Amino acid sequence: MVKHGQEIIRDFVNKLDNSPGVYRMLDNQARVLYVGKARSLKARVSNYARNSGHSARIARMISETADMMFLTTETETEALLLEQNLIKQLKPRYNVLLRDDKSFPNILVTRGHTFPQIKKHRGAKSENGDYYGPFASASAVNKSLNQLQRIFMLRDCSDATFETRTRPCLQFQIRRCSAPCVGNISERDYAGAVKNAQNFLNGRTKEIQEALAKEMQIASEKMEFEKAAGLRDRIRALTHIQSSQGINPKGVNQADVIGLYMDGAHACIQVFFIRGNQNWGNSDFYPRINADNSHEEILEAFIGQFYGNKEVPKQLILSHNVENSDLLENFLTKKSGYKVEIIIPQRGEKLELISGALRNARESLGRKLEQSATQKKLLKGLGETFNLQEMPTRIEVYDNSHIQGTHAVGAMIVAGPEGMEKNEYRKFNIKNENFMPGDDVGMMKEVISRRFKRLVEEDPDRNLGKWPDLVLIDGGAGQISVVNETMKSIGISDVSIVGVAKGLDRDQGKEEFYRPGLPKFALKRNDPVLYFIQRLRDEAHRFAIGAHRAKRVKQIVSSPLDGISGIGSKRKKALLSHFGSGKAVKRASLADLKVVDGISNAMAEKIYDFFNEKS
Repeated sequence: MVKHGQEIIRDFVNKLDNSPGVYRMLDNQARVLYVGKARSLKARVSNYARNSGHSARIARMISETADMMFLTTETETEALLLEQNLIKQLKPRYNVLLRDDKSFPNILVTRGHTFPQIKKHRGAKSENGDYYGPFASASAVNKSLNQLQRIFMLRDCSDATFETRTRPCLQFQIRRCSAPCVGNISERDYAGAVKNAQNFLNGRTKEIQEALAKEMQIASEKMEFEKAAGLRDRIRALTHIQSSQGINPKGVNQADVIGLYMDGAHACIQVFFIRGNQNWGNSDFYPRINADNSHEEILEAFIGQFYGNKEVPKQLILSHNVENSDLLENFLTKKSGYKVEIIIPQRGEKLELISGALRNARESLGRKLEQSATQKKLLKGLGETFNLQEMPTRIEVYDNSHIQGTHAVGAMIVAGPEGMEKNEYRKFNIKNENFMPGDDVGMMKEVISRRFKRLVEEDPDRNLGKWPDLVLIDGGAGQISVVNETMKSIGISDVSIVGVAKGLDRDQGKEEFYRPGLPKFALKRNDPVLYFIQRLRDEAHRFAIGAHRAKRVKQIVSSPLDGISGIGSKRKKALLSHFGSGKAVKRASLADLKVVDGISNAMAEKIYDFFNEKS
């Protein structure tokens, strides 16, 4: 007889020691039910072997356990890190899971140039420069960049654009840039503006105001009234920014304020980013939880997963106590290289910050639950309309975009109970170059084939939640027939497929729906399900067009010289200045290439050979 539940757990307890580590509980199909850490594996797992004292969720998890896996670590901190990595990777059913693990933008002040550039940056911090952030959203960082440009007039153009300017751009005309590209400001004065901008981002605004006021006074005394007026406007802009920001904590220089609000089996975590005594925006998160999860264990899981791939501030200000706070502090301190402090405030300014985060979390969760109820009602209606056995929880919508077959791109969007799942969107560069112009059916066949062959390879047992319950295709009978044949050739026959085509005169509202082997049909114009399908199709169309335009623009701005090693911006500029275009360089003779300034004989031969195959 196969053992399971407490019986199998007791067998493992006898083989464990008191080492720290991570354990995994698996069901009878080897799917991971739960990942946990322990200061002592033997003591922690022994708790599951008890006959009573478990919550309904834990008791259910124990009863489903058919196997366990263990990894020992040298320290408890390593166990915490390993636990959170495994949770993010495996997404076990009984763990608290942070589903939205998005990155946040920063402001970058570049180095290595006489006149540094200021710009928005997202992703790995591989570029040489000083980074300031994170900001909660692109709009928050764009707002701060606009403010910085109004006050300090730093350039935001690329180095390549900077090097080719012969006259000031529009940014100079609207007083957002000091035009260093044409020598309108000295290197020393520009460096001073850069330093002031960095002081502003570090919260030292009082010093900047005093410096600008002093500079304005000197300009007035020298009767340089235009310069003085410009400085006055910059001081006013700085004052306006300080007065308009909602939260500017005087006693908190660098912290994340984290408030958790729960309503049954739903939770919202609100995070405010405080940097340089300034509020750089807030973002909300909706982790997957169970009704019996405590505030303490939810916050511990959130912090471990959230900061796994993000920079940590010097303080975390929390709304509730957190499990293993000492372990978390050690983990975050080790990760960041400086002391990180976890604070649960009881009074004063920090408590006011937490109160604001909790209020935002409560209001955000209320809106989310209202939207979710509406979304589930629409999904249920969609399932009934297309005779699905259950309410669909993952819908994939496909569309193509091209111009007479050129720059062809396929697109997939995903929707579910939480709305549009944008982190699941995918684009497909059409690889088959033999399609006739406008062959939408052939393009759709390629996209579906690539998508589902990969899905079969990566998740054959359908355990990862990536298989759709419903596939919507932008197209009619032709597309549906090809998609159905393609799916069958891969060995898939249990995924519902529906084609959405414009009806008579391509009038929106008269859409016709096609399903394999069934007659087409339409819905009433005022049917909420019809509006929902239109929104899904329009979102797929928007995403496909965006991907197509990006591909087209990339090809337009590319140069034939980009593929030649050793051709940097200076040599490219010299060649384009001499010949006028990349195509002219391609047609140039070896003798013509050798006379270009900055192009050696060896480089000329390399360029010529690149464009002219030797027989």
